[in-house]
Amino acid sequence: MFNKPVKITGSKALTLTNILQESSRNKGIDIVGVIDSHAPAVLMEIEELIVSGSATELTDGGIQFENVTLILGSEIEVYDQTCRGPIHVLCYMPNLSSMKKFSKWLSTKMKNINLSSQRYYGTGKELQVKVKELNGLFIPAHVFTPYKSLYGKGVNQSLTEVFDETQIDAIELGLSSDTIMADQISELHNYTFVTNSDAHSLAKIAREYQEIRMKEPTFKELSWALHQIHAREIKSNYGMNPLLGKYHNSVCRKCLNPNKGEDRCEICGSVKVTKGVADRISELRDNFNPLQRERPPYIYQVPLEYIPSLGPKTFEKLLNYFGTEMKIIHKVPEHELDKVAGPKITNIIIKMRAGELRFQIGGGGRYGKLL
Repeated sequence: MFNKPVKITGSKALTLTNILQESSRNKGIDIVGVIDSHAPAVLMEIEELIVSGSATELTDGGIQFENVTLILGSEIEVYDQTCRGPIHVLCYMPNLSSMKKFSKWLSTKMKNINLSSQRYYGTGKELQVKVKELNGLFIPAHVFTPYKSLYGKGVNQSLTEVFDETQIDAIELGLSSDTIMADQISELHNYTFVTNSDAHSLAKIAREYQEIRMKEPTFKELSWALHQIHAREIKSNYGMNPLLGKYHNSVCRKCLNPNKGEDRCEICGSVKVTKGVADRISELRDNFNPLQRERPPYIYQVPLEYIPSLGPKTFEKLLNYFGTEMKIIHKVPEHELDKVAGPKITNIIIKMRAGELRFQIGGGGRYGKLL
């Protein structure tokens, strides 16, 4: 019953306990949100960790496990009569009690509460009201991706077509966009942007994340940071270069050639074109000065698994020497990296830090690559 994968579309190793251990021991992050915490099997595993003494509920929200705080979340698919297509949203709850209540309520709105990212039968605004009733956070997920997202499919032009704009706590950008791209849409200016990994495997945890100014890693402090309360705030967003995202460019699904965002492929004539994030943002763009609002710096990073010459033995060796992947990517001095990884891999990491890497652009469901 316990230690089951938390995502039906993810790796079988993506269990709750494995996520917490990977986050605490290898990734070096302080907070991790698990967005399938509404599933009864996941809730039971959390309770088992608490009963065994491996985890502790925090007074200000969240659950402490080793060096990481778990924020209980749920990814839900909204597709009511006001939507043009399905929209994924993230709902985070402050504690186990509120998530249990949310799970019980969701079980009346879903066909199978035991599965992740399930279709929710109700309106988007009704869902927002319930989340706020339980003192939760409501965040539209990967908002520009072509499938199952707010702007990719869900609305024609504005988020107000589906949601109450006053009941949104932040906007999750997704892998194929960044701060400057998103700020070309004026209705997003008042929201905090978050960059989260949407990991479907342990290796992809912290592929994207944010550095947050807070007193301690709790749900309350996270909520304050999203709303810039008591000097809490997002200090920096870390994410892959959007060019590496698998939906950055528009691509014809038939001949796989890049497309200029037209509805018909100019090469083979097919109408099976997956519109890329860059082209969709160009359609929605109504602000030509995206630097108008001061945003935290957006720092590009490339996860170590993207380095083609970095094998699992060297990866493990790097972790053994330096502790966490984030430390390796951003902080370990060049001469120390060279001693462990050799000049070729070290050179790639140093170029990454300087923003000097070249990419094959991703699109049509295929990630970009380092050149």
